[in-house]
Amino acid sequence: MNKKIAVIGGGNLGISITQGLIADGFVKPEKITVTRRRLHLLKELREKGVAVDKNNVNAVKNSDIIIMVIKPYQMKDVLEEIKPVIDPKRQIVISAVTGFSIDEMKEIVGEDIPVFRVMPNTAIAIRESMTCIATTNGTQDQIDTVTTIFDALGKSVVISEELMEAATVLGACGIAYSLRFIRAATQGGIEIGFDAKTAELIASQTVKGAANLLLVGGNHPEREIDKVTTPQGCTIVGLNEMEHRGFSSSLIKGIRASFNKIAKMIH
Repeated sequence: MNKKIAVIGGGNLGISITQGLIADGFVKPEKITVTRRRLHLLKELREKGVAVDKNNVNAVKNSDIIIMVIKPYQMKDVLEEIKPVIDPKRQIVISAVTGFSIDEMKEIVGEDIPVFRVMPNTAIAIRESMTCIATTNGTQDQIDTVTTIFDALGKSVVISEELMEAATVLGACGIAYSLRFIRAATQGGIEIGFDAKTAELIASQTVKGAANLLLVGGNHPEREIDKVTTPQGCTIVGLNEMEHRGFSSSLIKGIRASFNKIAKMIH
């Protein structure tokens, strides 16, 4: 990509996005500017050729794509700060700020600025994020540009903004749910004879393989389950015991509980 990118906020997420785009070869380091007050914390990025700056306005002036990765309480002031130098004809604003709506952003920067909300997860640090994208005024070309950026950092999907809180639960909180499953499977592996390190490796790779059966193969989970549940076999016995103990219903209830919590926080 030849476009210049400004990452406003050089915290963990901002650094992960920057490092991921560079590692993927999506953009050259010198095409990215990352802002943060304490520049010494961006030393590693600077050594890679990334421009670093304390001044958000300077970064925005020289960029085509603006990615906001700051705290929600900073959002209003920073948008007000950069608003005078945003050019609606050539720039787009992408926000990874939780709980700050597209309408709230447009109220500050104006209706003419193409605005996007994105919800990545922590696997963005290894370019395996599931990122949900929403916009109400982006063109198809702009949507394609944003999708391409986050496809370089994992996978992305365009959704309605009203589903952003649900996306937070399923995609972002979902990392923790998945890790808890791996941890539990590891503990079970230890109980049946493996050392902890080996059990964790087997459980982690098995989950990765299971996910890729769906992502690469395109099959329904139950179809893949059917392939390993032979009549009177050990797999179906284990699955049925888990279901008797509430495995699926507990997971669904947990997702619903997280959603209800975030809904209360937002509204």
